[in-house]
Amino acid sequence: MGFGGAFVALADDATAAFANPAGLVQITRAEISLEGRSWSYATPFTLRGRVEGEPTGIGVDVVAGLSSGTSSDDVTGVSFLSLVYPYENWSIALYRHQLANFESFSQTQGLFAGVDTTCCRFTDDRVRTDFEVVSYGLSGAYRLTDALSLGLALVYFQGNVDIVRNAFLPDEDPILQTFAPTSYLPERMAWQTSLHIDDSDLGLTGGFLWTLSSRWKMGGFYREGPGFELRGESVSGPSGSFFGLPAAGTVVGQSTSPSAFPDLYGLGFVFRSENGRLMIAFDWNRVEYSNILDRLNPEDFDADDLELNDGDEFHLGGEYVFLRSTPVVAARLGVWLDPDHRPRATAASEPIEHALLPPGTDTIHWSLGIGLAFENSQIDLGADFSDLVDTVSLSAIYSF
Repeated sequence: MGFGGAFVALADDATAAFANPAGLVQITRAEISLEGRSWSYATPFTLRGRVEGEPTGIGVDVVAGLSSGTSSDDVTGVSFLSLVYPYENWSIALYRHQLANFESFSQTQGLFAGVDTTCCRFTDDRVRTDFEVVSYGLSGAYRLTDALSLGLALVYFQGNVDIVRNAFLPDEDPILQTFAPTSYLPERMAWQTSLHIDDSDLGLTGGFLWTLSSRWKMGGFYREGPGFELRGESVSGPSGSFFGLPAAGTVVGQSTSPSAFPDLYGLGFVFRSENGRLMIAFDWNRVEYSNILDRLNPEDFDADDLELNDGDEFHLGGEYVFLRSTPVVAARLGVWLDPDHRPRATAASEPIEHALLPPGTDTIHWSLGIGLAFENSQIDLGADFSDLVDTVSLSAIYSF
């Protein structure tokens, strides 16, 4: 994290088991590692306003265009745990990695279209997202020559995802209530739709590490994303009769489909100064976000009105080591580009879809870190800051 994620060609500690397993051969003694992280998310969403037309000035219909809100959610947990055992030209690692841990909550409060008092108001939605993927891996690396090593990992993924959307009507039916605030009363819920994943999968990660010279290293990796079964369900609510739906609690639609998470591949380079104090690392990663929509069954989940493009991440980081201090101290700085990967409406989509699924923007992350290396242990603190999420990490390594 302190390197801005530029770690593919460095891969010199236990997290290489995930980032680039070929780097495990650089570990000369058995070691265990533990890392905890705290994530603070700031997720934007469309709150209110005009999908089309001008506001009437009645009730909550006073916003020209669209205004947004932000979901603020904090999550903490053990993000990495591993055991590495080297033997001659081999190295083996067992690890647990928190691949994703995300929460968000959003709600609309008046989205309108049309003109004057005959305008249309869309239902106000409350959406809760809980998203967690944990991986367990067995990684191995082999040193082919003094300059080249190869690594491979077999990874077991466990995915748990819940996205629940509740659609509400204004508090009363008369026309003027069309412009009133929505109180999200339980009896005014029209329907609920949900997407759910509770599944597991196996995947592979491969990598190489090549020492080009005493100062330069090159690394590369391919990481296969998991595939899970996605289930969808729609249930009518107490006010569903307004839309011709059956009695509350009736299941009005169910669907299942395969789903996939992105595959990743990339290259990295590391330069180390002659005295060993300064190190600069650069990574390029290609993230195949399009897998998410492409793998869906079009008969059950129509994604024709959505688009999600693959993205390129660029990571740059540096470290300066105070070799004469006791313990040895390493200071790190990094920056990286996180490409926009929000599903967005296409040109052919309905106006309401454009309002609720606008394109995002590329995000710059800034990071810093500090490490303390003792004879048999190491402690590292890192932080990563961006407009969408701030992350803090504390890890410890013990060698024996």
